[in-house]
Amino acid sequence: MVNEPNSLPFDSVMNPGLGKYISLYNEAIENPEKFYGDIAQILDWYKRWDKVLDDSKSPYFRWYVNGKLNLSYNAVDRHIQENRRNKAAYIYVNEKGVEKIVTYQGLFKRVNAFSQALKDLGIGKGDRIAIYMPMIIEEIVAMLSAARIGAVFTLVFSGFGAEALADRINDSGAKIVITADGGFRRGKVIPLKKTVDSALEMTKSVESVIVVNHVGNEINMVEGRDYWYHHIVGEKSYVEPERMDSNDPLFILYTSGTTGKPKGVIHGNGGYGVWVANTLKWTFDPQENDRWWCAADIGWITGHSYIVFAPLILGLTSILYEGSLDYPFPDQMWRLVSYYGVNILYTSPTAIRALMKYGDAYPRNHDLSSLKTLGTVGEPINPKTWEWYYKVIGNSKCPIVDTYWQTETGGIIISPSIGIGYGPLKPGSATFPLPGIDPVITDDSGNKVDSGQKGYLTIRKPWPGLMLGLNNQDEKYRTSYFEKIKGFYFTGDYAIRDKDGFYWLLGRSDEVLKVSGHRIGTIEIEDALLSTGIVAEAGVFGKPHQVKGESIVAFVVLKSDANVDSPAEALKKGVRDNFGSLMTPDEIHIVKSLPKTRSGKIMRRIIKAVYLNQISGDVSTLESEASVTEIREAIEKFRKDLGGVGD
Repeated sequence: MVNEPNSLPFDSVMNPGLGKYISLYNEAIENPEKFYGDIAQILDWYKRWDKVLDDSKSPYFRWYVNGKLNLSYNAVDRHIQENRRNKAAYIYVNEKGVEKIVTYQGLFKRVNAFSQALKDLGIGKGDRIAIYMPMIIEEIVAMLSAARIGAVFTLVFSGFGAEALADRINDSGAKIVITADGGFRRGKVIPLKKTVDSALEMTKSVESVIVVNHVGNEINMVEGRDYWYHHIVGEKSYVEPERMDSNDPLFILYTSGTTGKPKGVIHGNGGYGVWVANTLKWTFDPQENDRWWCAADIGWITGHSYIVFAPLILGLTSILYEGSLDYPFPDQMWRLVSYYGVNILYTSPTAIRALMKYGDAYPRNHDLSSLKTLGTVGEPINPKTWEWYYKVIGNSKCPIVDTYWQTETGGIIISPSIGIGYGPLKPGSATFPLPGIDPVITDDSGNKVDSGQKGYLTIRKPWPGLMLGLNNQDEKYRTSYFEKIKGFYFTGDYAIRDKDGFYWLLGRSDEVLKVSGHRIGTIEIEDALLSTGIVAEAGVFGKPHQVKGESIVAFVVLKSDANVDSPAEALKKGVRDNFGSLMTPDEIHIVKSLPKTRSGKIMRRIIKAVYLNQISGDVSTLESEASVTEIREAIEKFRKDLGGVGD
């Protein structure tokens, strides 16, 4: 097991911009008590902590012990006491063009009014509530109101079906569900209340349901259980924020695991608040007058941290968008960036690739000159996509902040850091760890691997954003995250650290293929396909092979302007010539779309399950189930062309 300090070889990449970063990084590793105490000043505290970190019950780390605060107060109240009272907290817009601007004063009024409504329904400190809503202001109000009164919320992504919602309600023990009659998505109305009604047939803990009248649909309202939001919310309420302990739970967020029941990740008030606010400041360096757009869904951790808590703590103006990024037209995202003068854009590589396939003309028809920083989140960004984002969207002027983190980490942990000196960038690399993050890439036995070698990304020291634990799953918390590589936090991701200290993420370790004795990440193969210049999106998996161990299968979406005879063969040749035969897929299937979640992630497990004639599981989170049908048709055609020969 490696125990030496994690040296960062900056000599080969040193420039003036890295000086502050190196100083902060070294301080965080060498004097964590002072460093973490200093960065906690980003929040207002009712009572200062007695101890920065209690690690006596490792791996249950507790931050800012006995410190008292309230994140709703930090997100809203303190701004209206200063000069942000009339500043826009959110500019809401949906795909139908409806716009609503909510100031910090308006948000304060809404949060207090809804906090009182929750209290009137018997909700108080420690109670659990479930939120199942579209991307609307009331969703954020519900989160902040729960935080204000000390209730623990679990926000369920509105793309989940009734069974997934019921699972989360049952595991969390939610007493109340907050929802809407429906939401807008690609010109359709998603019937959210109907899904809630179905879910509640499988639950016992829910006493009340609050419904926002958002789309105007007729819905079933159960007397004595269901309440219209606008009927129970007053106007003149003020609710004193609950003084929460730093380590009281703030929310439970369920990971979208591909196998078994999802894990309920618990984040607290103090450490989480400190981490998300500082990481947004470090990585993107937002300024007072910037317009920030995190184009994610609040239902995932990216939305919790960087649509709601961090931007509000910093007093920013955020774009809140309800709808699909390419609807009603492929230039929807670029139109909104131009119209609202977005300065910092944070989205997923999958979303970028989906928009890339429409070509350069759409973004170039819009004035994107307001942009000064571009960010990515959710998965590694391949170099070709990085370059398109940089050149076409950023006009070769905007640095790209490629962030790596997880639901469990609370906030960003590896990323360029504009606010503290980010140095050079390498397309496709998340660059360096943020201050306080001490990563080590190891082999199966926990030995540190050499530069340039693949291994498991682990983290040696705790940091404030790290989850408090898993809801009802203490044993899984220890075994899944801290016993795979003993004493280290195990991310479950595969990575390389190059000779200059740059980190390259290669995807989930359980998605690494073993081909002819060599470990190859699915991301590496997808990058190779995308580098050919004619592929917009790719999904890769392995199937059993008697000789190689695993055989590479790829499903790809071609760019709209791709004009190639026999594209599958052309792609194989392109990969073989540039990356070698080991990386070349044995099968390449051309389809019009790939199954993706509504948060933009390609569902490789579903592609593989369909291919292998296995049950593909719940597809309720998919952007379009039609893509699964396309894949089935492509497979059937392939097998027919082989003369009916199976696998």
